[in-house]
Amino acid sequence: MTARTARTRPARPTLRLAGAALAAAVLVAGCQGEPESATPAPPVTTEPGDESSEPSEPTEEPATGPTTDVPVYFMTDTRAGLRLAREVRETSGDEPVKGAVEAMLAGPEDPDYSSTWAPGTRVLGISTQDGGFTVDLSGEARTADVGSEGALLMVQQLVWTVTHAADQPDATVMLHIDGEPAGELWGATTWTEPLGRVDALDVRLLTQVDEPAQGATVGSPVTVTGEAAAFEATVLWQVVDATGAEVESGFTMTTEGQTFAPFSFEIELEPGDYTVVVSESDPSDGEGGEPMSDSKDFTVE
Repeated sequence: MTARTARTRPARPTLRLAGAALAAAVLVAGCQGEPESATPAPPVTTEPGDESSEPSEPTEEPATGPTTDVPVYFMTDTRAGLRLAREVRETSGDEPVKGAVEAMLAGPEDPDYSSTWAPGTRVLGISTQDGGFTVDLSGEARTADVGSEGALLMVQQLVWTVTHAADQPDATVMLHIDGEPAGELWGATTWTEPLGRVDALDVRLLTQVDEPAQGATVGSPVTVTGEAAAFEATVLWQVVDATGAEVESGFTMTTEGQTFAPFSFEIELEPGDYTVVVSESDPSDGEGGEPMSDSKDFTVE
């Protein structure tokens, strides 16, 4: 995982393409000081088979388990309303799904993303049964200041985070709060049965940068990767410096025939601070609204 630093993002440029040509402490307290009596303690006699007087093994800190990169979903505003965008986050331990949900509740690192889950919400447990997951959250999860659109997207935010971290896209998710089925939520929706993902085209940002991560420090050439559901498989990209001036721009292709397909390209850059922006192409020349785009700030060392 690359190191991350925080800095101020320049205004995001808008990318468009006209025409059809390019259409996510163990504290050990020791006894200190001398005993009050200077009289030495009598020797301890050990009887055969008496294990109570055997020297104890040194206490070791529990292992933290493997480190895993997991996608974590948040919300972002687009021409089509609120959509899900993801960050690739590092979790430790052997419970990547729990780590992903905890990262989701903690909030995004990208300033363009948001989350409306109440601060202080905790993961009480995650269980699996019958091809699905049950996520038990603390009572704070009942509080959220959202309308119906935001409430439905919060449901899908949790569903996509759990199923993607588990690498089980067809799994369902049920929400419990303090051990009980969630039921009515946020004055805008209900969650009374296990739910699966809705169509990605209906809820996801159509262009998504995964790497470099927000605030990453990387070497040159910089490899940019992500996913897009792009018209004619064409994804536009642009790199600007800390002043907002364009440094490089171009386009890359995804795999045609896939709803969301991966893309990757490399850029040679001098040391400094940059923002990369990827955008869907715009065959309507603006008539369909501002193209969906995603951006990430990074530093080249």
